[in-house]
Amino acid sequence: AVVSTQSTGDIANLKIDEIAGNPSFVFIWCGSAEGLDEGRECLRRWGFRRCEDICWIKTNKNNPGNTSYLEPKALFQHTKEHCLMGIKGTVRRSTDGHIIHANIDIDIIIEEEKPYGSTEKPEEIFKIMERFCLGRRRLHLFGSDANLRAGWVTVGPEISASNYNADQYLSYFKESRLLPQRPEIENLRPKSPKSWGGGRGRGRGAGGSGRGRSRGRANFRGGAH
Repeated sequence: AVVSTQSTGDIANLKIDEIAGNPSFVFIWCGSAEGLDEGRECLRRWGFRRCEDICWIKTNKNNPGNTSYLEPKALFQHTKEHCLMGIKGTVRRSTDGHIIHANIDIDIIIEEEKPYGSTEKPEEIFKIMERFCLGRRRLHLFGSDANLRAGWVTVGPEISASNYNADQYLSYFKESRLLPQRPEIENLRPKSPKSWGGGRGRGRGAGGSGRGRSRGRANFRGGAH
C-alpha cells in the first residue's frame, strides 16, 4: 500500500519492482483527476498492470457545507479519491483460491472525509486488502503511528519508533508466505461465474471474442471483485 505527499517522480522511482514477489499486488492512492494518470504511470514503472480501481466516496455529515476542498481549476467539487490496484504476474480467481479471495468486496468505500490537510485514508482499505490477498508479506509505505497495523511492516518519516527485527520477521515465513487455507472457508468463498458461450471463449455480445476481453483485464479473468 502506498500513501504519500511526495512528488509523482519520486514515488515512481521507488524500487518497488525489486522487492515485489510474483505474483503480488500493489494498492496506490492517487487522488482524482490527473492523479489517475500519474498512478497508472507508477504502476507501469514498477512492473504492475492496473486491474481494479477502488473509489472512496467522501461524506460530509459531520461538516456540512464544507468548502475547504474546493479546487480553483475544478469544474465540480471533488468528493472522491481513487486507489488503483495493480497486479504483477498472473492470478486466476477460478484456480488460485489459495492466493486470493475474489468477489468478496466491492470497489466503493463510503466514509466521512478526513480533516483538511490529513493524509489519513479509510481503515476499510486495509480490510479489503487483507480479505483479498492471502499473502503474509505486507508492506505499507509512508505510514504513520496512526495507522500501524498487526501483520504489516509500516515505514515512513512520521513513524516515531520501531520494533522491527529482521531475523524475527524472516522467521515468520519459513513454512509459508501464505495464510493457511481450510476447506470450510474455500467452500464458502464466492465462485467465479461460468463463462459465456459454454466456455468456448465467446464474448457477451453476438460474435464477440472473449480472447480480447481477457487480455484487457490483465489475465485476471474478470477482475478481483
